[in-house]
Amino acid sequence: MKFQRASLTSRLTALFATVSTVVLLMLGLLVRNEVEQHFVEQDMELMTGKLRLVGHLLERLRAPADIHTLSAQLDDSLVGHHGLSVMVLGADNQKLFATVDAEFPAPLLVRANVKHPPIPQVWTQTFASGPIPMRGIATLLPTGVHDMQPLLVAVAVDITQHAHFMASFKRTLWLFVSFAAALAGVLGWVVVRRSLAPLQAIRKSAAAITANRLDHRLAVDAVPVELAALAVTMNDMLARLEESFRRMKDFSADLAHELRTPITNLMTQTQVALVKARTASEYREVLASNAEEYDRLARMISDILFLAQADNGLIVPNRELVDLETEVIALFDFFEAMAAEKFILLSLTGSGQIRGDKLMLRRALANLLSNAIRHTPAQGSIKIDIDKTTVGAKLTIANSGDAIPPEHLPRLFDRFYRVDQSRNSHADGAGLGLAITRSIVQAHGGEIHVSSGASGVIFELQLV
Repeated sequence: MKFQRASLTSRLTALFATVSTVVLLMLGLLVRNEVEQHFVEQDMELMTGKLRLVGHLLERLRAPADIHTLSAQLDDSLVGHHGLSVMVLGADNQKLFATVDAEFPAPLLVRANVKHPPIPQVWTQTFASGPIPMRGIATLLPTGVHDMQPLLVAVAVDITQHAHFMASFKRTLWLFVSFAAALAGVLGWVVVRRSLAPLQAIRKSAAAITANRLDHRLAVDAVPVELAALAVTMNDMLARLEESFRRMKDFSADLAHELRTPITNLMTQTQVALVKARTASEYREVLASNAEEYDRLARMISDILFLAQADNGLIVPNRELVDLETEVIALFDFFEAMAAEKFILLSLTGSGQIRGDKLMLRRALANLLSNAIRHTPAQGSIKIDIDKTTVGAKLTIANSGDAIPPEHLPRLFDRFYRVDQSRNSHADGAGLGLAITRSIVQAHGGEIHVSSGASGVIFELQLV
């Protein structure tokens, strides 16, 4: 748990030092084994050479009586070989020859334990000068005497110098590894600190970003390639936050403006009604007017709550079979009087069915149709076309109203957004209809687009 809470610099430094130490240890152990193996081979070469010498002398024996001359021959052959021990045993383990102070471990002198080729053994032998490490081998060598069993010959060498060298080598190795590990840790810390400097720069740049400085961006070109993707992602996040803050700011301002109008009307009418005594019918008129404003406020609050749920993915439409042609005809009947006042011609072509929430889809289509009627001039026309697609249906609503400037089209579905003051009348509602329509379409997995030209305005819905 503590390691998980450590800083990235500490983690990387510890990892770098650990890896370096392990590599150095493995390299040191490899070198140590190679050196030790070299000493073993060197000692084996010396001992096998002496075994060949003893074997040559044994092959020159011709009779059992000649064995008594073996000691003198071996003494002459081993003159000047200090630290070398030789022992020759007969078939009954009778000692036929042994150098001064020659001692061998009992298991080495057992005929049944003799291997070919011989395997060296290491032991400590006590001399007058003190304990001395020895390395020795034993083997069976034949003689030149007919029907005589091979003799057991054991040879050992003093490996004191080798042992001292290896002890010194191990001490040097451990000291070097310890120093190298500490040095690797220090160098690793320096390297990691320098390598993570761009992260510190990113942190400082991010810390300087506030709600009033959301237009600030991280310098992608100033960071390493490995961190460029992080910087790009953070810049994209800042761009989304900036856009969200801008929209929230605009939404708050629009909401305050939209709420202020009905509340002001309510306060004004109420204050005027309280200035002097009035008749029951006059009070009734004031209350009726207030009721209209309350209704407007209630619808606005309901629409805002609906959009808030849509933003958080809380709108889950029911799935049932919806006949789009039937729904459009029902809306034509509902808006017939409103269209007749302006002599607007309503027409429908095509048919199609989708699976969705009937009430929500009816609300979306009603918003589009009422919006089209409001902005279509007298004696104009509104055409609705339904086409079947492989995944659902495409519904197009075209009206012959005035064209919308291109700069307004991207924001047409924003909340409280109106193209111009001529569309900012009380009858236009709160300006949330198109935003609600887009939320409903998106909740069904569809898309909505708008285009405008000389022939009018066209809304296109892709429904699945």
